[in-house]
Amino acid sequence: MDKMYGGIDLHANNSVIVIVDNADQVVYQKRLPNDLGTILGQLAPYQAALQGLVVESTYNWYWLVDGLMEDKYVVHLANPAAIQHYAGLKYTDDHSDSRWLAHLLRLGILPTGYIYPKAERAVRDLLRKRSQLVQQKTSNLLSAQAVVTRHTGTTLKGQTLKTLTVAEVQELLPTTEVALAVTSTLTVLRCVDEQIATLEQAIKARVALRPTFKHVLTIAGVGQTLALTIMLEAGEIHRFPTVGQWASYCRCVGSTKLSNGKRKGRGNTKNGNKYLAWAFVEAANHAVRYYPPIRRFYDRKVSQTKRVVAIKAVAHKLARACYYVLRDQVPFEIDKAFT
Repeated sequence: MDKMYGGIDLHANNSVIVIVDNADQVVYQKRLPNDLGTILGQLAPYQAALQGLVVESTYNWYWLVDGLMEDKYVVHLANPAAIQHYAGLKYTDDHSDSRWLAHLLRLGILPTGYIYPKAERAVRDLLRKRSQLVQQKTSNLLSAQAVVTRHTGTTLKGQTLKTLTVAEVQELLPTTEVALAVTSTLTVLRCVDEQIATLEQAIKARVALRPTFKHVLTIAGVGQTLALTIMLEAGEIHRFPTVGQWASYCRCVGSTKLSNGKRKGRGNTKNGNKYLAWAFVEAANHAVRYYPPIRRFYDRKVSQTKRVVAIKAVAHKLARACYYVLRDQVPFEIDKAFT
């Protein structure tokens, strides 16, 4: 039987499947509802000949990729940001997109993403939810601080603001309406705090730092939660051949296109893992406060550029150090990273 290759263009409620043979001729194409049983039934006659199936990495790929792999298909997760159609095409649709995925697989030039192990995916997503709530907490705190500053001319520290009672807020602010705006924000903030604590308790009960990641805790600014985030987002460090690829995946490098010394545009700066980017920025903010060599590096950067750029430079240093800590299984050495 001839070798065959399949491409699946996954949407919210349907999937377009195209199968091509070794001569790149379409032998099957159809739009199917997002029902695993239906899709497996349609693929069954071709299973023995299929060398692989490509699923585009969209927000809803878990159920399809897991189901296909459990049914013994070889599945590839395509990286859509790295895939480009032939520029001369005048018309494309879902069927041509699926065929293109199969075509790239047949040629062996398909840019793929990482299929994260199913067993740890749920805990990783729980950590991602915690990260989202932490950002909401910060947003609410800054909002309340801004209202107080706008109406009183003074800035309260976050810890002080969070402990204010309703009566104290009403006494501090000039009108009932303004006080209500702040108290409602503080109520939401406290609720988010409770949910963060609940998630942290659940995460610690479900996962522990693997031995290969124990040295991550020696990195400046990295505590238990950030170490778990790095572990669950990184997967296996050996999938990154170079430190540059790791730093890029952590969104710690710029993306600029130059020609003859002139800027010709920017690449996609959002390529990579936003949760690792967040983790290293959090570590950088902590490290700047408590580690003098890192503070000196940060101060030099601040004197030359904006604060946010300086923090990103520290995050970049920490991400690069993390790569070598994981690859070589050695503790973090601050003098090597920040000289």
